[in-house]
Amino acid sequence: MLAALAASATVTAVLTTPYAAAEPAVDPTSAQPAAPEPTVDETFDGTTLPAGWKVADGAWKVQNGRLTGTSTTSAQLSRITFGTPLADFRIESHLRFESAVDAARWVAFGLDLAPTGAVPWSIATLRNGSTAANGLEFAQRTPSNTWNVTDTAAAPIAVGVGKEVAVAVEVRGARATWYVEGREALRTTMVNRSASGVQALLVNGATVSFDDLKVTPLAKESFVRKPGDPLRVWAHRGGSSAAPENTAASDEVARRGRAEWIENDVQPTKDGVPIILHDDTVDRTTDGTGAVRNLTFAQIAGLDAGSWFAPAFTGQRVPTLGQQLDGLKTRGGNLLLEVKGSHTRESVARIVTEIRDRGMTSRVFVQSFEPQHLRWMHELAPELPIGLLRSTLDPDPVAIAKDLGLSAYNPSDAAFQTRPGIVAELHAQGVAVNVWTVDDATRWNSLEKAGVDGIITNRPAELYGWNSAFLQRGKPVVLSPAAGQKVDRAQQLRIAVTSPEPATITLDGKPIDNGAPIDTTSLVAGEHVIKAQIGQVTTESRFHLVATPTGLANLILTSSGSRSTVSTMTTLLGRRQYGVLAAYAGTPAAAGLTAARRAQIIAEAHALS
Repeated sequence: MLAALAASATVTAVLTTPYAAAEPAVDPTSAQPAAPEPTVDETFDGTTLPAGWKVADGAWKVQNGRLTGTSTTSAQLSRITFGTPLADFRIESHLRFESAVDAARWVAFGLDLAPTGAVPWSIATLRNGSTAANGLEFAQRTPSNTWNVTDTAAAPIAVGVGKEVAVAVEVRGARATWYVEGREALRTTMVNRSASGVQALLVNGATVSFDDLKVTPLAKESFVRKPGDPLRVWAHRGGSSAAPENTAASDEVARRGRAEWIENDVQPTKDGVPIILHDDTVDRTTDGTGAVRNLTFAQIAGLDAGSWFAPAFTGQRVPTLGQQLDGLKTRGGNLLLEVKGSHTRESVARIVTEIRDRGMTSRVFVQSFEPQHLRWMHELAPELPIGLLRSTLDPDPVAIAKDLGLSAYNPSDAAFQTRPGIVAELHAQGVAVNVWTVDDATRWNSLEKAGVDGIITNRPAELYGWNSAFLQRGKPVVLSPAAGQKVDRAQQLRIAVTSPEPATITLDGKPIDNGAPIDTTSLVAGEHVIKAQIGQVTTESRFHLVATPTGLANLILTSSGSRSTVSTMTTLLGRRQYGVLAAYAGTPAAAGLTAARRAQIIAEAHALS
């Protein structure tokens, strides 16, 4: 089979490190599961490296409340590893370039490294020159110790030496998303995973310091699309427009086309082996004849499943479910598994065993036209998300979704068009809507506007490209206050958003007009969030209100305090006697202050003391 892949002009099989997903404990009786606790939560307040952290290369030390890593040359890849193997997690920190050889030098989160730091590994990088076209990257260090850069983008802000920046990466299996100052900046579907990979920090040709580093397991994934997110790409029978369906070759095409999920059909042979085949006979997609359930696996295993599509695929075989899962596990990818045709409870149980034996439950989504199949699946493997396929809509999709415990309701495009309002109804119950099988960009556009969550398509690479364009167009940009800006109460701020059409703007969840002034004296200290939304597209920007002597002076001078109160407080402020000022503001002697302004002045003075 691999020889056939290598011979194909379309497909080159690329082996990566095996990945075994961690199996989270599930409490089926818990309606509101507790948020996962961080597995790593470091503020670096000590003087030594945290327990369990391992230096693989370079100089790493803890001082002045920060972890500092140094790489003396552009060739050195300084690395420190920590954490535990996790399937889905968020890694985040506040970091700062203290120095750098040049703008191309970088810092990285290690997303999957051996505890020793040895190759191969997968990382997410941020360059000192962050606004360059490759300011952000997802990259792999291969077993042969070479680079494979899979995705690049410019960061949304300039970093540079001396500027602290909040960064995070969220990882789900082979997928990952880069965030800079709370803003999504880059996605990938190409993170190589391993059974024992942990997290890491890397520095190249620079000295970088870190604070507030956390690694937190992600809660069970919702398949409802977030506002502004692109359509989820489900590759129908693999990349079936470019390779023979339901084979290792079509899976590889879908993987290269950046499909998040690869759809395959499973049904049992006469002797009970679950195989990957769509039709109830082998006639159309192999050189054999006969009903699948009348043939043993030994009879099917020798059939040619590729030459019908093109001579380059001669020698492709009908894979077992186990072989297909192994291929996804070693090469990357997630499986949308359709339980095809009629099955017994025992044959569904065999499918569950194949999935669990390979540690793949966090990377498999099961769908079927048959509600009974889904009931059995839910009973046998409640941790697996399930979806109901429909050629015509049920009278009450919400009721059947509740009854079956669905994660998704997946109608045909023709069925969906009879009642697009089911999206809002199902979303209200946390159930996603994925439409099949749609290969036309005009329909993708209509379905995106209708709010569906994903498309099952024969053209996954084209849909991925369409999504990339979608993420670039029509997106509002928050100009002021700037992302990451630190402001005080003396500054005069106005909301400034540029967008191709009028956007709905909120400040901390409350509507505000574009161009409206922001009264900094009315804001609480700390982080504030501006959101600008056009349809399903949302931009989020964060700024921080901080205590400064100038800001405190503004609070005092614009207060309703008596002349004596204002004079006393400004005198204490000028002498930097912040503690005394806070104490005075809390006494009856500070006459004329409103309760709210009095509390603000006390809090601001304490923050400065």
